[in-house]
Amino acid sequence: MENFIVSARKYRPATFDTVVGQDAITSTLKNAIKTAHLAQAFLFCGPRGVGKTTCARILAKTINCFNITENIEACNECDSCKSFDEGQSLNVYELDAASNNSVEDIRTLIDQVRFAPQLGTHKVYIIDEVHMLSNQAFNAFLKTLEEPPKHAIFILATTEKHKIIPTILSRCQIFDFNRIQIDDIASHLSKIAEKENITAAPEGLHIIAQKADGALRDALSMFDQIVSFSGNNVTYQNVIDNLNILDYDYYFKITDAIIQKDISTSLLVFNEILNNGFDGHNFTNGLSEHFRNLLVCQDANTINLLEVGATIKEKYLAQAKKINLADLIQFLILTSKTDTLYKSSKNQRLLVEVMLMQLCSIENELNEKKKPLIKLPFNDKEKSTPVQLSTPIQKVETLQEEPAQPLQTPIEKTATKDTPVSIPIDASEQPKADLTQPIANNFSFADSISIKPQVPKKEEDTPKINLEEMPKDAFTEEQFMEKWIAYKNQLLNKGKFNLASIFETTPLLENATINISIENKALEDDFLAQKSDFLNFLRKELNNYEIDFVTTINTDKTTKKAYTPEEKFAKMSEKNPTLITLKQKLDLEIGY
Repeated sequence: MENFIVSARKYRPATFDTVVGQDAITSTLKNAIKTAHLAQAFLFCGPRGVGKTTCARILAKTINCFNITENIEACNECDSCKSFDEGQSLNVYELDAASNNSVEDIRTLIDQVRFAPQLGTHKVYIIDEVHMLSNQAFNAFLKTLEEPPKHAIFILATTEKHKIIPTILSRCQIFDFNRIQIDDIASHLSKIAEKENITAAPEGLHIIAQKADGALRDALSMFDQIVSFSGNNVTYQNVIDNLNILDYDYYFKITDAIIQKDISTSLLVFNEILNNGFDGHNFTNGLSEHFRNLLVCQDANTINLLEVGATIKEKYLAQAKKINLADLIQFLILTSKTDTLYKSSKNQRLLVEVMLMQLCSIENELNEKKKPLIKLPFNDKEKSTPVQLSTPIQKVETLQEEPAQPLQTPIEKTATKDTPVSIPIDASEQPKADLTQPIANNFSFADSISIKPQVPKKEEDTPKINLEEMPKDAFTEEQFMEKWIAYKNQLLNKGKFNLASIFETTPLLENATINISIENKALEDDFLAQKSDFLNFLRKELNNYEIDFVTTINTDKTTKKAYTPEEKFAKMSEKNPTLITLKQKLDLEIGY
């Protein structure tokens, strides 16, 4: 039986040009070899399976090659290249720091560095998972890493750069390897499938690339697993069955049901998903990703962000035309909330079902029925323009049976669209409200609009009162104090206790001017805000529109409060001087 070699080893890159998805790093290394600007210590860091150790081996092989090509690649024909390919090169040492992380291991490595290479020009030491070294081992390695022999080059590889001490980082050239793009992985898998005479669906390869999360080695392992499952014909269905991935079709069905406001269909599809063994949390995350893909399809400039196969992309583009941007944002907000609450929920299935019902209940702005138009009465010379209500009706009040009064003042056209306007409605011309129908759930109940005949008032339209023509009846001090106390009681009933405290003192009345004493400036500002209401009350009650008031801040009432024990004792001694005698006779001390 022939030994099987996994794809991750069989198709491991042997040259810089065959490294997938790390063009910037490979170009930098090739230029460094070409210009003889090689550093003596490199640090390759990045996620798993992105080519750190592979690039280290290619670099070690290339710098020892006797016949480097014009493209700065190893020739694979010289003695150095052949010994490297056979695993017998004496110029390349690989050390696994996960199992060799002690000071003794580093000392052994330092002893080997002293000897010059027998074949080639450099000795390359590749230390994998270098973050596993102990602090003592790092410190023992510092001096050699900073000043190695001319023939020695160190290449450190790690997935956790933050665990390496700064003194090591400062002595290395750092190369950050990125996650490999989904399209790059899918393209690489397609080439391997072609070499192995395997028929592979592009959509299935894209699913493998997405599942690999940027790691090419993981993608190759999954590819081998699916080939073992399905033979030489890798289909999209084989991939999702083997990797236990939720099919795109479920998300398209759910979204179609949401667009059509079909709650029952969405719940039935979700029940089918659960019966197939999928988790509700994975479904919620997948639905969020589906809405995100629909969102990027809304603009031609962002379609490139869609990392799916060509067939699936066409489905996304077709469904994106059925739904608008505002609704997609609402969908994403709901799915994100559900994702946050899922782990803490006691009934997780119900949580997802409520999310689906809410998604189906969001009003679609494109399909929403237009609000009733109301014709405003203008002059005969002006054209009647239908105006749509700018403020949603939150509460419906019963219409009055008596007919609406005609408008006294024409409505100004200069009102801005952001200003809510109460519009008079002729009840005889409008259909009666059906109070049995439920109110749409997207209304906010912050304010209510009463459907009554009224004219929008503006400050400049309000007629000003001529005080000279208003009554100025005489009143006694007793009558004034009666109204003074009555206004105080009104403030108490409204919960304005601070303002009511002003009315505890008796004001000074000089003719029709009231002198009011207030304790502080903040209280005076609050009282002045009540000026209009206060004067209107007194003027109407006493039938005298000449009444006015002035305020003064009474600083005499502002006394210093005692906080320390000495201040408290001095305060008590003012009221009872015998305390001082008692303290002296008993030789007492003031304490807490």
